[in-house]
Amino acid sequence: MIWWSWMILGAVLLGAELFAVDAQFYLVFLGVSAGLVGLTALLGIVMPDWAQWVAFAALSLVFMFTFRRSLYMKFRGNVPGFQENMSGDFVTVSSDLAPGKDARVKHRGSEWTVMNVGDSAIVGGTKARIVRVEGLTLHISAE
Repeated sequence: MIWWSWMILGAVLLGAELFAVDAQFYLVFLGVSAGLVGLTALLGIVMPDWAQWVAFAALSLVFMFTFRRSLYMKFRGNVPGFQENMSGDFVTVSSDLAPGKDARVKHRGSEWTVMNVGDSAIVGGTKARIVRVEGLTLHISAE
C-alpha cells in the first residue's frame, strides 16, 4: 500500500475510537500503528505489501500489550471516587425497608435494586451501608 493509504487508515481508526467506541483504547493503537507504517513509507523505507501488513500487526500488538492498561487506567480508572468494589459505600434509602425486602435507590448515577440483609428495618431517608454486591443487587444493612 502507498503511504497515504496507511495514513487514511490510521485516521479512520483513530476517528472510530473517538466516535464509535467507548474509549477502550483498542483502535488507538491500531491507528497509531497504521500511521507509523505510513510514515516509514513516506520516509522512503520501501517494503513489500506483506511486510507492511506484518509490521502493522506487530506494532499493533506490541503497543496494545505494552501501553493499553496503563493508558486506560490513566484516563479512565483513576476517576475521583471510582472504586471497583462498592462494599462499604453508603446509599440513601427513600422509603422504609424491612429486613429481607427490596427497593430501588440511586447510586453512582444509576438506579440499583437494594435488599435489606440486616436484622433491623431501615428508616426511609436514612443511609445504609452496602455489605456486598451480587449481580445488580446491592445488599445493604442499617448504618
